[in-house]
Amino acid sequence: MKFKILLFTFINLTIIGIKAQSTDDMAVAEVLNNYINGSSFNNAEQLQSAFSNNATLYLTLRDGEKRLSSDEYVAFYKDKEKGSFSGRIGNILSIAIDNDIATAQVEIVIPEADLIFTDLFLLKNIESQWKIVSKTATKKKQEHHGRILFIVSNADFYKGTTIKTGTSFSEIVLAYDTFIKAGYYVDFVSPEGGAISSVYYAKNDTIQKAYYENQPFMNRLKYTKKPTEVNPSSYNAVYYVGGGAAMFDVPENKEIQAIAMSIYEKQNGIISAVCHGTAGIVNLKTKDENYLVANKEISGWPEAYENVEKPYFTSFPFLIGETIEKHGGTFTYGKRDDIHYVVDGRVITGQSNLTSAAVAHEVVSYLEKNKKE
Repeated sequence: MKFKILLFTFINLTIIGIKAQSTDDMAVAEVLNNYINGSSFNNAEQLQSAFSNNATLYLTLRDGEKRLSSDEYVAFYKDKEKGSFSGRIGNILSIAIDNDIATAQVEIVIPEADLIFTDLFLLKNIESQWKIVSKTATKKKQEHHGRILFIVSNADFYKGTTIKTGTSFSEIVLAYDTFIKAGYYVDFVSPEGGAISSVYYAKNDTIQKAYYENQPFMNRLKYTKKPTEVNPSSYNAVYYVGGGAAMFDVPENKEIQAIAMSIYEKQNGIISAVCHGTAGIVNLKTKDENYLVANKEISGWPEAYENVEKPYFTSFPFLIGETIEKHGGTFTYGKRDDIHYVVDGRVITGQSNLTSAAVAHEVVSYLEKNKKE
């Protein structure tokens, strides 16, 4: 099914960067991720490594307020199957460092219980190693409809050049806003995890401006998950984000491919993409070793609209439309300023950044119509 709506827009686009991180920031993030992943995947050793020897936790348990040592807290996970998913999904919300101390906030969501925990940490650099010395937490009940995994690239240059690129900020934000307002949670995964570079921030777009000034949201782009930190069974759909960076690292990443196809085949989920993000789906294969795009109508940013004589274009490892056709699909696109997107079963793709909200809306519509009773 093909949809085309004509829209003319003139916006002031700015390249922004958020990838720079200090050594301490990265070290603190690693400690917090050890905490998150140790508790998410029942890895007691990894969880223990996040704490100092005399760390203290102030928590509200079923039998009231408790003060626990890190050993007592880690003991909750020791008898569980190591590597199994505990149902906890965590994201770093903030890190603030002052010399050899730091504070941090982490969000822990337990979808099955409709619970969100906000964990507050105090960390200290002890003998050149950052460790959690104290933790407390609060929780609230919040219903949600499901979870969407945004797939982004860590590339910040067109490969083999000094030309800067990144992930399209507008394609992130306009889809993110649509999903959040529909009651869905969103997580970000990249091949390397950690910070990504963003491009194409429209200063005069009120939605983009609001998210750009929202530090907890910007931290989502600073602390993206590694593929090994993602449990596919937690998600209803993936959304491949465009920008020039999408042409690199993501399309050939086997771990991300496996995550996407597990969501599509085992969770009966949706694969969606916009603009250059469609590059991420060209190599996806079903369990029968057929290309996902075979016999499907697919859209994305066409070669016809690339500046083929520019150095950035020669860095592309493949062409999106040509590869879709080679793998048995039909590649379609409209005029440059069309909101052109295609819904072909559980594969939903859009031509450009202008389709970001529309593609996200179609993902939500499908999921709402096909909810399990």
